[in-house]
Amino acid sequence: MVALAASFGGLLGLIAGSFMNVVAYRVPLGRSVVRPRSACTSCDTEITPRDNIPVVSWLLLRGRCRQCGARFSVRYPLVEAATAGLFVAVPFVIGASWTIPAYWWFVGVSVVLVVTDFDHKRIPNRILFPGIVVGTVLLGVGSAVDGDLWSMGRALGGGAAYFGGLLLIALVARGGFGYGDVKLGFLLGEFLAYQSWGILAAGSMLAILIGGAVAVVLMIARRVSRKDAIPFGPSMVAGAFTALVVGQRIVDWYVGA
Repeated sequence: MVALAASFGGLLGLIAGSFMNVVAYRVPLGRSVVRPRSACTSCDTEITPRDNIPVVSWLLLRGRCRQCGARFSVRYPLVEAATAGLFVAVPFVIGASWTIPAYWWFVGVSVVLVVTDFDHKRIPNRILFPGIVVGTVLLGVGSAVDGDLWSMGRALGGGAAYFGGLLLIALVARGGFGYGDVKLGFLLGEFLAYQSWGILAAGSMLAILIGGAVAVVLMIARRVSRKDAIPFGPSMVAGAFTALVVGQRIVDWYVGA
């Protein structure tokens, strides 16, 4: 089941990654993600199906519009390839479980939120709220089929705990980070705690460590100053993904140290 799910996940991830690019570009601008069809931003020519194959079309066209020759950002194939790779990894990390679709959804939503946070320094509610609702439903259905409703209860508690902890920090820090990060905490906490409380703890600690390291590097490189806002959402997602893979090892090491 795991190998089959991983193979299917790779194809699904390519398609999802292509759609995530559209969502990340259009939603912050208040535009529909369905219409109009994707088009070149330079000449406004609609992109044909043959030129819209994830990763492949970008490579064949060498990253340029077929009509006007304008460059397409390399970010598009990178997001598609990264999403596909993460989808392939999910079954191997989660194991044979009916919650795999829920974690695919979680990965897709997380990827698009990282992109929007990088671009606009905000996490749109139009993406996050549906992400939480659909993710919770998928996780609940998967846990019911697996006969593991206890883990679902822990997931909801974990989401509330991560959200509450970040909300407290935001109130005390008064602008230390945005409330979009606080709301993102519920989504991440839910999917981390479904695995275990230890993985949730590891994910939250890794987010702080990664975020701090990124801030230090950027300041040393003089890319930002202490007064500049640095998106924390990508660090939270990176911490969550890392915790899902090696979080239990970190917990075991810490407890045994």
